Amino acid sequence: QVQLVESGGGLVQAGGSLRLSCVASGSIFSINAMGWYRQASGKQRDLVAIITRGGSTIYADSVKGRFTISRDNAKSTVYLQMNSLKPEDTAVYYCKALRSLGDVWGQGTQVTVSS
Repeated sequence: QVQLVESGGGLVQAGGSLRLSCVASGSIFSINAMGWYRQASGKQRDLVAIITRGGSTIYADSVKGRFTISRDNAKSTVYLQMNSLKPEDTAVYYCKALRSLGDVWGQGTQVTVSS
């Protein structure tokens, strides 16, 4: 099994930056890709960014040029650097491990951007 723990959320003013971290433990060899998703209040959970085992990245159009997903394999950690934050980025951000054995979600971390 895989366990994920997110951290780094908080309250920031518009235009500011935050870096989210997601530490994976357990059967990390089974992970094919890692992703960040977000869910605003009353809305569905949407993809923010994905990084594959090979290092390829995919971003939602709404965050391209502002957010960067990266990883540190030695620390089993995936990061989401968020710059130029907007109020509409306010949401609970979830880390997800994509596996053929079944996807695993973290518990989420709240990001609030004030105008």
